Amino acid sequence: MPTEKEKMLQGAPYRVFDPELKLERRKARKLLSRFNNTKDRQSKKRQKILKKLVGRMGENVSITPPFYCDYGYNISLGDQVYFNTGCIIMDVMPVTIGSNFLCGPRVQLLTASHPMDAVERSSGKAIGKPITIGDQVWVGAGSIICPGVTIGSRTVIGAGSVVTKNIPSDCVAAGNPCKVIRMSEQ
Repeated sequence: MPTEKEKMLQGAPYRVFDPELKLERRKARKLLSRFNNTKDRQSKKRQKILKKLVGRMGENVSITPPFYCDYGYNISLGDQVYFNTGCIIMDVMPVTIGSNFLCGPRVQLLTASHPMDAVERSSGKAIGKPITIGDQVWVGAGSIICPGVTIGSRTVIGAGSVVTKNIPSDCVAAGNPCKVIRMSEQ
């Protein structure tokens, strides 16, 4: 029988308050507390903490505190990745981000969701779907990327967007719900 963690990682309904998962979230929060309490001049310390927290981290990754995530180990970051202040990654499923990624302040990448059925939701179960973001993407301030979304390479997501569906490569998209405004000229 699969553990609750195995169910979570498979995208199946799982119990959020499972002791193993609670322990792993607590471990991540301890690392995040250390990271979020660093000073600007402590960039080497920040990088050491991030390497312990994040599953895969490319070269020249910069995250401006405060930063929040659930587990950290489900996050994969390419090279030249920048997250501005106040970003949140709920990584119950993989969050894969390509290289040359720019992220405005207070962006949320949310792989976690809850059942639509009230009885099932009340049981403490959750589900998740992965998020994938290509290379050379810019996500504007305050945007929310919902579970299961893929954003193609070289795309710009306008500030304040709520991305509920996949967005193709080479476009500018914005709004709530987010939709393609124009295709990029290549």
